[in-house]
Amino acid sequence: MASPSVTPFASPAAPDLPVAADPWARVPAILARLGEPLFSGGDYLATDFGAAGDGRGDDQAALQRAIDACADGGGGRVIVPPGDYLTGPLRLRHRVNLHVGAGAMLRFVTDSCRFSRPTRTRWEGVECMGLSPAIYACDQTQVAVTGAGVLDGQAGAGRWWDWAGPWDGAEPTGWAPGQPDQRPARRRLLEWGEAGVPVDRRVLTTADRLRPMFLEFFRCRDVLVEGVTVRNTPMWAIHPVLCQGVTVRRVQVVSRGPNNDGCVVDSCRDVLVEDCFFDTGDDCIAIKAGRNRDGWRVDTPAADVIIRGCRMLGGHSAVALGSEISGGIRRIFIERCVLEGAALDHVLRIKANSARGGAVEQVCLREVTADQVREAAVRINLVYDGAEERGDRPPQVRELEIDHLFCRASGRAVWIEGLPERPIRDLRIRHSGFGRVAEANVLRHVEGFAVEGTDFPPPA
Repeated sequence: MASPSVTPFASPAAPDLPVAADPWARVPAILARLGEPLFSGGDYLATDFGAAGDGRGDDQAALQRAIDACADGGGGRVIVPPGDYLTGPLRLRHRVNLHVGAGAMLRFVTDSCRFSRPTRTRWEGVECMGLSPAIYACDQTQVAVTGAGVLDGQAGAGRWWDWAGPWDGAEPTGWAPGQPDQRPARRRLLEWGEAGVPVDRRVLTTADRLRPMFLEFFRCRDVLVEGVTVRNTPMWAIHPVLCQGVTVRRVQVVSRGPNNDGCVVDSCRDVLVEDCFFDTGDDCIAIKAGRNRDGWRVDTPAADVIIRGCRMLGGHSAVALGSEISGGIRRIFIERCVLEGAALDHVLRIKANSARGGAVEQVCLREVTADQVREAAVRINLVYDGAEERGDRPPQVRELEIDHLFCRASGRAVWIEGLPERPIRDLRIRHSGFGRVAEANVLRHVEGFAVEGTDFPPPA
Protein backbone atom coordinates (compact mmCIF):
# COMPACT_ATOMS: atom_id res chain seq x y z
CA MET A 1 0.00 0.00 0.00
CA ALA A 2 1.51 3.34 -1.02
CA SER A 3 2.02 5.92 1.68
CA PRO A 4 -0.19 8.98 1.27
CA SER A 5 1.28 12.35 0.54
CA VAL A 6 1.37 14.61 3.55
CA THR A 7 1.35 18.39 3.30
CA PRO A 8 2.75 20.35 6.26
CA PHE A 9 0.11 22.23 8.17
CA ALA A 10 -0.53 25.79 7.10
CA SER A 11 1.39 28.40 9.00
CA PRO A 12 -1.10 30.25 11.22
CA ALA A 13 -1.26 33.99 11.04
CA ALA A 14 0.63 36.03 13.62
CA PRO A 15 -1.82 38.69 14.81
CA ASP A 16 -1.12 41.11 17.63
CA LEU A 17 -2.68 38.81 20.21
CA PRO A 18 -4.23 40.32 23.35
CA VAL A 19 -3.33 39.03 26.78
CA ALA A 20 -5.74 36.17 27.47
CA ALA A 21 -7.73 36.19 30.71
CA ASP A 22 -6.84 32.53 31.26
CA PRO A 23 -4.39 31.21 28.69
CA TRP A 24 -4.57 27.72 30.27
CA ALA A 25 -8.14 27.48 28.97
CA ARG A 26 -6.61 26.66 25.57
CA VAL A 27 -5.07 23.38 26.77
CA PRO A 28 -8.17 21.12 26.43
CA ALA A 29 -8.59 22.12 22.79
CA ILE A 30 -4.94 21.33 22.05
CA LEU A 31 -5.29 17.89 23.65
CA ALA A 32 -8.48 17.25 21.70
CA ARG A 33 -6.67 17.95 18.42
CA LEU A 34 -3.69 15.70 19.08
CA GLY A 35 -4.95 12.74 17.07
CA GLU A 36 -2.80 10.08 18.72
CA PRO A 37 -2.36 7.23 16.21
CA LEU A 38 -4.25 3.96 16.50
CA PHE A 39 -2.74 0.82 15.01
CA SER A 40 -5.53 -1.59 14.21
CA GLY A 41 -3.63 -3.83 11.80
CA GLY A 42 -1.77 -7.01 12.61
CA ASP A 43 1.49 -7.72 14.39
CA TYR A 44 4.66 -8.41 12.44
CA LEU A 45 7.35 -10.19 14.44
CA ALA A 46 10.81 -8.95 13.46
CA THR A 47 12.33 -12.40 13.97
CA ASP A 48 9.96 -13.81 11.34
CA PHE A 49 11.73 -11.57 8.83
CA GLY A 50 15.20 -12.79 9.74
CA ALA A 51 16.20 -10.58 12.66
CA ALA A 52 18.45 -12.61 14.96
CA GLY A 53 18.81 -10.35 17.97
CA ASP A 54 22.03 -12.09 18.99
CA GLY A 55 24.14 -8.94 19.30
CA ARG A 56 26.53 -10.07 16.56
CA GLY A 57 24.76 -10.18 13.21
CA ASP A 58 23.46 -7.16 11.30
CA ASP A 59 19.68 -6.98 11.64
CA GLN A 60 19.06 -3.78 9.66
CA ALA A 61 17.74 -5.46 6.50
CA ALA A 62 15.45 -7.79 8.45
CA LEU A 63 14.02 -4.97 10.56
CA GLN A 64 13.38 -2.85 7.47
CA ARG A 65 11.67 -5.81 5.75
CA ALA A 66 9.32 -6.12 8.70
CA ILE A 67 8.53 -2.38 8.62
CA ASP A 68 7.88 -2.45 4.86
CA ALA A 69 5.70 -5.56 5.10
CA CYS A 70 3.66 -3.95 7.87
CA ALA A 71 3.16 -0.76 5.83
CA ASP A 72 2.33 -2.67 2.65
CA GLY A 73 -0.18 -4.76 4.59
CA GLY A 74 -2.12 -1.72 5.74
CA GLY A 75 -0.28 -0.99 8.97
CA GLY A 76 0.05 -2.41 12.45
CA ARG A 77 2.86 -3.16 14.86
CA VAL A 78 6.37 -4.39 14.15
CA ILE A 79 7.24 -6.32 17.30
CA VAL A 80 10.90 -6.44 18.32
CA PRO A 81 11.08 -9.23 20.94
CA PRO A 82 13.76 -9.52 23.66
CA GLY A 83 17.26 -9.56 22.22
CA ASP A 84 20.21 -7.43 21.18
CA TYR A 85 19.68 -6.14 17.63
CA LEU A 86 22.60 -4.47 15.87
CA THR A 87 21.29 -2.25 13.11
CA GLY A 88 21.88 0.67 10.80
CA PRO A 89 19.31 3.43 10.18
CA LEU A 90 15.64 2.51 9.72
CA ARG A 91 12.82 4.24 7.81
CA LEU A 92 9.33 4.27 9.29
CA ARG A 93 6.29 4.29 7.07
CA HIS A 94 2.60 5.13 7.19
CA ARG A 95 0.59 3.45 10.00
CA VAL A 96 3.58 1.55 11.40
CA ASN A 97 4.29 1.27 15.12
CA LEU A 98 7.84 0.04 15.75
CA HIS A 99 7.32 -1.65 19.13
CA VAL A 100 10.59 -2.38 20.93
CA GLY A 101 9.48 -4.61 23.77
CA ALA A 102 10.91 -5.05 27.25
CA GLY A 103 14.24 -6.84 27.07
CA ALA A 104 14.86 -5.69 23.49
CA MET A 105 17.63 -3.33 22.47
CA LEU A 106 18.27 -1.71 19.12
CA ARG A 107 21.98 -0.85 18.99
CA PHE A 108 22.81 1.44 16.10
CA VAL A 109 26.18 1.02 14.45
CA THR A 110 28.69 3.87 14.66
CA ASP A 111 30.11 3.41 11.17
CA SER A 112 29.19 6.80 9.70
CA CYS A 113 29.15 5.44 6.16
CA ARG A 114 26.02 3.49 7.06
CA PHE A 115 24.24 6.83 7.60
CA SER A 116 25.43 8.46 4.38
CA ARG A 117 22.14 8.27 2.45
CA PRO A 118 21.26 11.94 1.76
CA THR A 119 18.22 12.71 3.86
CA ARG A 120 16.13 15.87 4.09
CA THR A 121 16.57 17.16 7.59
CA ARG A 122 16.84 20.40 9.53
CA TRP A 123 20.20 20.91 11.20
CA GLU A 124 20.21 23.65 13.85
CA GLY A 125 17.37 25.43 12.09
CA VAL A 126 18.62 25.17 8.48
CA GLU A 127 17.31 22.55 6.06
CA CYS A 128 19.78 20.38 4.18
CA MET A 129 20.39 16.96 2.69
CA GLY A 130 22.35 15.51 5.58
CA LEU A 131 23.14 12.15 7.12
CA SER A 132 20.25 9.82 7.85
CA PRO A 133 18.83 9.80 11.37
CA ALA A 134 18.84 6.44 13.13
CA ILE A 135 15.04 6.20 12.86
CA TYR A 136 13.42 8.48 10.29
CA ALA A 137 10.00 9.17 8.81
CA CYS A 138 9.22 11.81 6.19
CA ASP A 139 5.74 12.78 4.91
CA GLN A 140 4.07 9.92 6.80
CA THR A 141 0.92 9.75 8.94
CA GLN A 142 0.33 7.67 12.06
CA VAL A 143 3.85 6.55 12.93
CA ALA A 144 5.16 5.45 16.31
CA VAL A 145 8.08 4.07 18.26
CA THR A 146 6.85 2.43 21.46
CA GLY A 147 7.67 -0.23 24.02
CA ALA A 148 9.78 -0.66 27.14
CA GLY A 149 12.98 -1.45 25.23
CA VAL A 150 16.17 0.51 24.61
CA LEU A 151 17.38 2.49 21.60
CA ASP A 152 21.14 2.92 21.91
CA GLY A 153 23.06 5.18 19.54
CA GLN A 154 26.38 3.95 20.98
CA ALA A 155 27.84 7.45 20.70
CA GLY A 156 30.69 8.39 23.01
CA ALA A 157 34.29 9.49 23.09
CA GLY A 158 35.69 8.97 19.60
CA ARG A 159 32.28 7.78 18.29
CA TRP A 160 30.22 10.64 16.83
CA TRP A 161 30.82 13.05 19.74
CA ASP A 162 34.32 14.00 18.59
CA TRP A 163 32.78 15.46 15.40
CA ALA A 164 31.53 18.38 17.52
CA GLY A 165 35.04 19.70 18.06
CA PRO A 166 35.84 21.67 21.22
CA TRP A 167 33.17 21.14 23.85
CA ASP A 168 33.15 22.03 27.52
CA GLY A 169 30.84 19.34 28.81
CA ALA A 170 30.56 16.73 31.49
CA GLU A 171 31.63 13.87 29.25
CA PRO A 172 34.78 13.54 27.10
CA THR A 173 34.24 13.54 23.34
CA GLY A 174 37.56 12.17 22.12
CA TRP A 175 38.29 15.26 20.03
CA ALA A 176 41.80 16.72 20.13
CA PRO A 177 43.20 19.93 18.62
CA GLY A 178 44.18 19.41 15.01
CA GLN A 179 41.50 16.82 14.33
CA PRO A 180 38.69 17.63 11.84
CA ASP A 181 35.31 18.63 13.22
CA GLN A 182 31.94 20.04 12.16
CA ARG A 183 32.76 23.75 12.32
CA PRO A 184 33.67 24.41 8.66
CA ALA A 185 30.61 22.55 7.37
CA ARG A 186 28.37 24.26 9.91
CA ARG A 187 29.53 27.67 8.67
CA ARG A 188 28.97 26.58 5.08
CA LEU A 189 25.45 25.38 5.85
CA LEU A 190 24.58 28.70 7.47
CA GLU A 191 25.92 30.51 4.42
CA TRP A 192 23.80 28.32 2.14
CA GLY A 193 20.73 29.19 4.20
CA GLU A 194 21.44 32.92 4.04
CA ALA A 195 22.11 32.76 0.29
CA GLY A 196 18.90 30.82 -0.43
CA VAL A 197 20.68 27.86 -2.01
CA PRO A 198 18.02 25.25 -2.91
CA VAL A 199 17.76 22.58 -0.22
CA ASP A 200 18.47 19.70 -2.62
CA ARG A 201 21.84 21.32 -3.36
CA ARG A 202 22.82 21.63 0.31
CA VAL A 203 24.34 18.15 0.36
CA LEU A 204 26.46 17.17 3.35
CA THR A 205 28.44 13.95 3.62
CA THR A 206 30.31 12.06 6.30
CA ALA A 207 33.38 14.17 5.47
CA ASP A 208 31.51 17.24 6.74
CA ARG A 209 31.05 15.67 10.19
CA LEU A 210 27.61 17.14 10.91
CA ARG A 211 26.16 14.52 13.22
CA PRO A 212 22.79 12.94 12.43
CA MET A 213 19.72 13.26 14.60
CA PHE A 214 18.52 10.10 16.35
CA LEU A 215 14.71 9.87 16.04
CA GLU A 216 13.46 12.34 13.47
CA PHE A 217 9.93 12.79 12.12
CA PHE A 218 9.89 15.25 9.22
CA ARG A 219 6.57 16.70 7.96
CA CYS A 220 4.55 13.93 9.61
CA ARG A 221 1.13 13.84 11.23
CA ASP A 222 0.01 11.89 14.30
CA VAL A 223 3.34 10.83 15.78
CA LEU A 224 3.81 8.84 18.98
CA VAL A 225 6.99 8.04 20.91
CA GLU A 226 6.17 6.17 24.09
CA GLY A 227 7.90 4.10 26.75
CA VAL A 228 11.33 3.62 25.22
CA THR A 229 14.70 4.50 26.71
CA VAL A 230 16.97 6.49 24.39
CA ARG A 231 20.66 6.72 25.18
CA ASN A 232 24.02 7.76 23.78
CA THR A 233 22.80 9.70 20.75
CA PRO A 234 25.07 11.41 18.20
CA MET A 235 23.12 14.70 18.23
CA TRP A 236 19.52 15.59 19.22
CA ALA A 237 17.61 12.60 20.57
CA ILE A 238 13.95 13.12 19.53
CA HIS A 239 13.37 15.66 16.78
CA PRO A 240 9.91 16.21 15.26
CA VAL A 241 10.13 18.81 12.47
CA LEU A 242 7.17 20.50 10.75
CA CYS A 243 4.82 17.93 12.25
CA GLN A 244 1.26 18.21 13.51
CA GLY A 245 0.02 16.05 16.35
CA VAL A 246 3.03 14.72 18.30
CA THR A 247 2.94 12.82 21.60
CA VAL A 248 6.11 11.93 23.52
CA ARG A 249 5.18 10.01 26.67
CA ARG A 250 7.04 8.11 29.41
CA VAL A 251 10.31 8.26 27.48
CA GLN A 252 13.74 8.30 29.14
CA VAL A 253 16.59 10.11 27.42
CA VAL A 254 20.04 9.57 28.93
CA SER A 255 22.77 11.06 26.76
CA ARG A 256 25.39 13.52 28.03
CA GLY A 257 27.27 14.31 24.82
CA PRO A 258 27.60 17.60 22.92
CA ASN A 259 24.31 19.03 21.62
CA ASN A 260 22.53 16.01 23.06
CA ASP A 261 19.20 17.81 23.54
CA GLY A 262 16.52 15.42 24.73
CA CYS A 263 13.43 16.44 22.74
CA VAL A 264 13.55 19.27 20.18
CA VAL A 265 10.11 20.42 19.02
CA ASP A 266 10.92 22.17 15.74
CA SER A 267 8.16 24.17 13.97
CA CYS A 268 5.50 21.69 15.11
CA ARG A 269 1.92 22.28 16.18
CA ASP A 270 -0.18 20.38 18.74
CA VAL A 271 2.50 18.63 20.78
CA LEU A 272 2.36 16.85 24.15
CA VAL A 273 5.53 15.86 26.05
CA GLU A 274 4.54 14.21 29.31
CA ASP A 275 5.90 12.01 32.09
CA CYS A 276 9.39 11.82 30.56
CA PHE A 277 12.85 11.77 32.16
CA PHE A 278 15.82 13.68 30.75
CA ASP A 279 19.50 13.53 31.66
CA THR A 280 21.20 15.25 28.77
CA GLY A 281 24.29 17.09 27.61
CA ASP A 282 22.28 20.09 26.41
CA ASP A 283 18.70 21.32 26.83
CA CYS A 284 16.28 18.70 28.12
CA ILE A 285 13.41 20.03 26.01
CA ALA A 286 13.95 22.68 23.35
CA ILE A 287 11.39 24.45 21.19
CA LYS A 288 12.63 25.92 17.92
CA ALA A 289 11.28 27.39 14.68
CA GLY A 290 14.03 27.73 12.11
CA ARG A 291 17.08 29.93 11.81
CA ASN A 292 17.46 33.30 10.11
CA ARG A 293 16.64 33.50 6.41
CA ASP A 294 15.94 29.77 6.12
CA GLY A 295 13.50 29.99 9.01
CA TRP A 296 11.72 32.91 7.35
CA ARG A 297 11.56 30.92 4.10
CA VAL A 298 9.78 28.00 5.78
CA ASP A 299 7.75 30.44 7.94
CA THR A 300 6.21 27.87 10.26
CA PRO A 301 5.98 28.47 14.01
CA ALA A 302 6.13 26.10 16.92
CA ALA A 303 2.71 26.43 18.49
CA ASP A 304 0.37 24.80 21.00
CA VAL A 305 2.93 22.74 22.91
CA ILE A 306 2.17 21.15 26.30
CA ILE A 307 4.97 19.91 28.57
CA ARG A 308 3.86 18.28 31.81
CA GLY A 309 4.90 15.82 34.47
CA CYS A 310 8.54 15.58 33.33
CA ARG A 311 11.68 15.06 35.43
CA MET A 312 14.97 16.68 34.49
CA LEU A 313 18.32 15.71 36.01
CA GLY A 314 21.15 17.02 33.83
CA GLY A 315 21.60 19.44 30.96
CA HIS A 316 21.64 23.15 30.24
CA SER A 317 17.97 24.20 30.57
CA ALA A 318 14.95 22.19 31.58
CA VAL A 319 12.95 23.96 28.86
CA ALA A 320 14.61 26.26 26.33
CA LEU A 321 12.90 28.33 23.67
CA GLY A 322 15.32 29.14 20.86
CA SER A 323 17.81 30.05 19.94
CA GLU A 324 16.29 29.40 16.50
CA ILE A 325 12.95 31.26 16.68
CA SER A 326 12.73 32.87 13.25
CA GLY A 327 9.37 31.24 12.45
CA GLY A 328 7.89 32.20 15.83
CA ILE A 329 6.97 30.33 19.02
CA ARG A 330 3.58 30.73 20.65
CA ARG A 331 1.27 29.14 23.19
CA ILE A 332 3.65 27.00 25.23
CA PHE A 333 2.34 25.40 28.44
CA ILE A 334 4.67 23.89 31.04
CA GLU A 335 3.39 22.35 34.26
CA ARG A 336 4.10 19.88 37.06
CA CYS A 337 7.76 19.33 36.20
CA VAL A 338 10.57 18.57 38.67
CA LEU A 339 14.24 19.48 38.31
CA GLU A 340 16.41 17.20 40.43
CA GLY A 341 19.93 17.74 41.71
CA ALA A 342 22.16 20.65 40.75
CA ALA A 343 23.26 19.92 37.17
CA LEU A 344 20.93 22.26 35.26
CA ASP A 345 21.51 25.93 34.42
CA HIS A 346 17.90 27.15 34.13
CA VAL A 347 14.30 26.17 34.63
CA LEU A 348 13.12 28.25 31.67
CA ARG A 349 15.32 29.96 29.12
CA ILE A 350 14.47 32.06 26.07
CA LYS A 351 17.38 32.87 23.76
CA ALA A 352 17.43 34.77 20.48
CA ASN A 353 19.14 37.66 18.73
CA SER A 354 18.50 40.43 16.25
CA ALA A 355 19.75 38.41 13.26
CA ARG A 356 17.00 35.82 13.70
CA GLY A 357 13.86 37.82 14.34
CA GLY A 358 10.73 35.95 15.28
CA ALA A 359 8.47 36.24 18.29
CA VAL A 360 7.91 34.26 21.47
CA GLU A 361 4.39 34.83 22.74
CA GLN A 362 2.13 33.38 25.41
CA VAL A 363 4.37 31.10 27.46
CA CYS A 364 2.81 29.74 30.63
CA LEU A 365 4.57 27.82 33.42
CA ARG A 366 3.05 26.59 36.66
CA GLU A 367 3.69 24.11 39.48
CA VAL A 368 7.36 23.52 38.72
CA THR A 369 9.97 22.80 41.39
CA ALA A 370 13.75 22.81 41.19
CA ASP A 371 16.39 21.72 43.68
CA GLN A 372 19.09 24.02 42.36
CA VAL A 373 19.97 25.76 39.10
CA ARG A 374 23.37 27.24 38.41
CA GLU A 375 22.64 30.44 36.50
CA ALA A 376 19.03 31.62 36.92
CA ALA A 377 15.61 30.10 37.36
CA VAL A 378 14.27 32.25 34.51
CA ARG A 379 16.73 33.53 31.91
CA ILE A 380 15.81 35.59 28.84
CA ASN A 381 18.64 36.72 26.61
CA LEU A 382 18.03 38.51 23.32
CA VAL A 383 21.69 38.95 22.48
CA TYR A 384 22.45 35.23 22.39
CA ASP A 385 25.49 34.66 20.18
CA GLY A 386 25.48 38.45 19.97
CA ALA A 387 29.11 38.76 19.07
CA GLU A 388 28.56 36.39 16.15
CA GLU A 389 25.13 37.44 14.90
CA ARG A 390 23.61 40.88 14.76
CA GLY A 391 21.00 42.20 12.36
CA ASP A 392 17.99 44.41 11.90
CA ARG A 393 15.29 41.94 12.99
CA PRO A 394 15.00 42.25 16.76
CA PRO A 395 12.98 39.38 18.25
CA GLN A 396 9.87 39.97 20.30
CA VAL A 397 9.12 38.28 23.65
CA ARG A 398 5.83 38.96 25.38
CA GLU A 399 3.06 37.51 27.54
CA LEU A 400 4.83 35.20 29.97
CA GLU A 401 2.91 33.78 32.93
CA ILE A 402 4.88 32.08 35.72
CA ASP A 403 2.83 30.68 38.59
CA HIS A 404 3.96 28.50 41.52
CA LEU A 405 7.58 28.13 40.49
CA PHE A 406 9.72 27.06 43.46
CA CYS A 407 13.50 26.96 43.26
CA ARG A 408 15.47 26.13 46.40
CA ALA A 409 18.77 27.64 45.22
CA SER A 410 19.98 29.47 42.14
CA GLY A 411 22.56 31.86 40.82
CA ARG A 412 19.74 34.37 40.34
CA ALA A 413 15.98 34.13 40.54
CA VAL A 414 15.47 35.99 37.24
CA TRP A 415 17.96 37.29 34.69
CA ILE A 416 16.06 39.04 31.93
CA GLU A 417 17.53 41.27 29.24
CA GLY A 418 15.49 42.69 26.41
CA LEU A 419 16.65 45.09 23.73
CA PRO A 420 16.30 48.89 23.89
CA GLU A 421 14.38 48.88 20.62
CA ARG A 422 12.32 45.79 21.53
CA PRO A 423 11.74 45.44 25.28
CA ILE A 424 10.28 42.27 26.77
CA ARG A 425 6.62 42.88 27.56
CA ASP A 426 4.10 41.56 30.07
CA LEU A 427 6.00 39.17 32.32
CA ARG A 428 4.07 38.10 35.42
CA ILE A 429 5.36 35.97 38.30
CA ARG A 430 2.77 34.80 40.83
CA HIS A 431 2.88 32.84 44.06
CA SER A 432 6.41 31.61 43.51
CA GLY A 433 9.34 31.08 45.84
CA PHE A 434 13.08 31.36 45.48
CA GLY A 435 15.38 30.13 48.23
CA ARG A 436 19.06 30.89 48.39
CA VAL A 437 20.30 33.10 45.53
CA ALA A 438 23.90 34.06 44.89
CA GLU A 439 23.35 37.33 42.99
CA ALA A 440 20.71 40.00 42.54
CA ASN A 441 18.06 39.85 39.84
CA VAL A 442 18.74 41.46 36.46
CA LEU A 443 15.91 43.26 34.66
CA ARG A 444 16.88 45.31 31.62
CA HIS A 445 14.54 46.63 28.94
CA VAL A 446 11.41 45.02 30.39
CA GLU A 447 7.94 46.59 30.30
CA GLY A 448 4.99 45.34 32.28
CA PHE A 449 6.84 43.23 34.86
CA ALA A 450 4.39 42.26 37.62
CA VAL A 451 4.91 40.24 40.77
CA GLU A 452 2.18 38.84 43.02
CA GLY A 453 2.64 36.80 46.18
CA THR A 454 6.35 36.37 45.48
CA ASP A 455 9.37 37.59 47.44
CA PHE A 456 12.84 37.71 45.93
CA PRO A 457 15.43 37.07 48.66
CA PRO A 458 18.54 39.21 48.87
CA PRO A 459 21.66 37.59 47.47
CA ALA A 460 23.73 35.54 49.89
